Amino acid sequence: MTSAAKDSHPRLKLVEPFMHPVRFSLMAALAGVEKLDFASTKEHLEVSDSVLSRQASQLEELGMVKISKGFVGKRPRTWFSLTKQGRDSWQQHLAALQSIAGT
Repeated sequence: MTSAAKDSHPRLKLVEPFMHPVRFSLMAALAGVEKLDFASTKEHLEVSDSVLSRQASQLEELGMVKISKGFVGKRPRTWFSLTKQGRDSWQQHLAALQSIAGT
């Protein structure tokens, strides 16, 4: 196998930050919506506050997720949404997975 053939394997197009199960699940949850609130996301992913905060913050640092804070009435709220870079990277990751699976 030539070097060029080795470099073309679709696994090389996987997005490394999405390899963590919670980050993968968070990206999948956000891909289908404009935004999700913290409590709904936590419940959907079945993770603790600290796990969700840590994983979302890592994706935010990479420019994949936007974390917005505000109030509903007098209660503080946090929302998550994908950035354009996040949506593009998610599509790249899914395409690589589909290519690897042969679909």
